[in-house]
Amino acid sequence: MKKIAVLGSTGSIGTQTLEVVRENAKELQVVALAAGTSVDKMEAQIREFRPELACMWTEEAAAELKRRVADLETRVVCGMEGLLEIATSPTSDIVLTAVVGMIGIRPTIAAIEAGKDIALANKETLVTAGHIIMPLAAKCGVKILPVDSEHSAIFQSLNGEPRKRVEKILLTASGGPFRGRTREEMKDIRVEDALKHPNWSMGRKITIDSSTMVNKGLEVMEAKWLFDVSLDQIQVVVHPQSIIHSMVQYVDGAIIAQLGTPDMKLPIQYALFYPDRRPMAGKRVDFFELGSISFEKPDPVNFEGLALAYQAAEKGGSLPTVFNAANERAVALFLDRKIGYLQITELIRGAMEAHTVVQNPSVEEILEAEQFAYEWIRRKMESNENQ
Repeated sequence: MKKIAVLGSTGSIGTQTLEVVRENAKELQVVALAAGTSVDKMEAQIREFRPELACMWTEEAAAELKRRVADLETRVVCGMEGLLEIATSPTSDIVLTAVVGMIGIRPTIAAIEAGKDIALANKETLVTAGHIIMPLAAKCGVKILPVDSEHSAIFQSLNGEPRKRVEKILLTASGGPFRGRTREEMKDIRVEDALKHPNWSMGRKITIDSSTMVNKGLEVMEAKWLFDVSLDQIQVVVHPQSIIHSMVQYVDGAIIAQLGTPDMKLPIQYALFYPDRRPMAGKRVDFFELGSISFEKPDPVNFEGLALAYQAAEKGGSLPTVFNAANERAVALFLDRKIGYLQITELIRGAMEAHTVVQNPSVEEILEAEQFAYEWIRRKMESNENQ
């Protein structure tokens, strides 16, 4: 029986992880859950999975949850201290990190230091702190198992092959709902339009990130650290059908790809059972129904998010943190209908240009860079309101 702690259990990845657990109840057991403020969802999860420990981000949510589950043995904690307690719980074998944002960094570090394998679904951890996380994982002898579909595909395509024989990683992208459009054609895009992804069912933020190609930029940075490759070894390929989840090209010209239907439960289950493969119900790829698959070059001019990500990755240091944090705040403003769609990348660019890069930042300096981006955008918004 493999025992799992899930950070971010009420979000898209977290709920799909619990579906995998539900379908493999004889082999997987949830021992700890953590969420933000969704008390209703957390109560339902606790009553079904009976974890030893549950964490809510705010004291108010934790107090309400504690009142509701007083009839159960689950202990309720809160805040960063609670996340750290869950991450280091002695009863868990693997920690799945699916929290949104940079609050995932400290619990991931703590879990690694406690000897836990990490099923990683929190992009920010490696985007901002890859230079800390990967050496620490190697030192502690723990596995970093990617849950993101593209990185899981790369991980699977690397199985049994020497890393030094890798020539190129081919990172696929659907192109999102606005593929082929110009910036002029995207200036009046509404929130509802941007939330309609053609292939994947994801959370609101990541769906917006996919539409701007910022998400693919974050994945480029993540791949650099996960697979120890240079940026010029990572090529983004637009593949609208989302059947090939990513590929690896080797020095002899051979390309190994992982294909499947767009279903996040596959990479989740693969990470939880690695190196084994277990049966999983669901639709299979029907090549006769599919007919054909196609590929295109990415458009970094009209989808500036990808170009800005490469700039941040090339300069490194604290700049990827500013890129990520500025995007996080800009997307929140767009979802709240306070800025237009094209302003998302405009705010990211502005924050990056205003930032003085810190090389090899500590966790504290990473968090300071995050606050810099938030504060820069706050001042920018206030300045716009006063004009």
